[in-house]
Amino acid sequence: MSRHTPRPPAPAGAAIYIAVVQFLFVTTWTIYVLFLPRLLESAGLPAAWALWFLVLDQLVFMLADVASGVFADRVQRTLGRIGPLIVGATVVSCLAFLLLPHVVLLGGAAPVLALGLMAVWTTTSSALRAPPWVLLGKYAARPALPWLNSLTLMGLAAGGAVAPFLGVALKHIDPRLPFALSSLALLAATAGIVGVERGLARRPVEAAPPPQAPRVLNARHAAWMLGVLLLATAFQTHFSLNAAAQYLRFAPPAALEWLVPLFWVGFGVAMVPGGALCRRHGALPVTAVAALLGAGSALAAAHAVSLGLLIAAQLVAGGAWGCMLVAIYSSAAELGRSGREGLALGTMFAMLALATIVRIGAVLAGLPNNAALAPALAWVPVALWGAGGVVIGMLALRAPPPAPAAA
Repeated sequence: MSRHTPRPPAPAGAAIYIAVVQFLFVTTWTIYVLFLPRLLESAGLPAAWALWFLVLDQLVFMLADVASGVFADRVQRTLGRIGPLIVGATVVSCLAFLLLPHVVLLGGAAPVLALGLMAVWTTTSSALRAPPWVLLGKYAARPALPWLNSLTLMGLAAGGAVAPFLGVALKHIDPRLPFALSSLALLAATAGIVGVERGLARRPVEAAPPPQAPRVLNARHAAWMLGVLLLATAFQTHFSLNAAAQYLRFAPPAALEWLVPLFWVGFGVAMVPGGALCRRHGALPVTAVAALLGAGSALAAAHAVSLGLLIAAQLVAGGAWGCMLVAIYSSAAELGRSGREGLALGTMFAMLALATIVRIGAVLAGLPNNAALAPALAWVPVALWGAGGVVIGMLALRAPPPAPAAA
């Protein structure tokens, strides 16, 4: 195809559809976290074990994300279609999730059955993380990927924004109802992935000579994973450990359900501009600059002298993390090009899961409740976003310049 041939329009509808699936996955996870202590008590296990179970879940995610990504790569090379993989795993995942609040009432067998269903649900849920992005990366024109990633990440932004409201709305509800509704809605939405893939497969795509397949987990990939881990741990610390305490300096606890989601407003607003910046300047430079912006906003939030300034800092921090995440997804697709997208995306999700484990470990160690450590904890996201920005920036300096978009 000549360089003057018009590029086919990006499959925005597919990206929006996957965003809906991501939103439902995030809300399903939120419901699980909300009700986990009650489920453990119903199964005859201590509610205090909930955080340890969440650590175990994230460990399972780390392994399953990489495995599902590699499997998606293999499926697309051999069978050509990964939609059935996503739907099949989701059927098992939703069935396990649907049964969870029921088996905890079965008496002596409840603990074993509940643990088994949790493991099945967590493992199969990984089909909703890396493989959908592999699907987009397989069929979409490469220059359109940052924009498509930004559309898809809107689902994560919306899911994060509604999480505090779910916590209030579902506090006194029988868990069987939200578990049933969320699992059935997720299954219904995911069932259409097969049709989405068929539609994508019928679209014309740009012809480009495939680059040589990168080595698995080479030095550049390992450095990129370190950068992602630093950036994700900074986000976990800033949003999950520091934000509420910072708001409580100026607002009552009842206001947190309205104030905390403002981070996700900034995140959502930054999605489309972040995708455009990635397309123009490359994913790695955008990641590095956004990381430094995140470090500055975290510093501003820690030293805000009024609620208005704190809200502004949180909005900027959310926007910076939004740009970082769009750029990270886009760089993963670029890192894994030529049939390794699933591996790159799987390792990315594994780093996000590891960052979550670090945050839960900090909670288990009592760090957020230690007043003596509060000043130091406020500096953690500043340092980690700064360090992650430096790591990614060094990779950007050593990377070849991005190819210009076709006219």
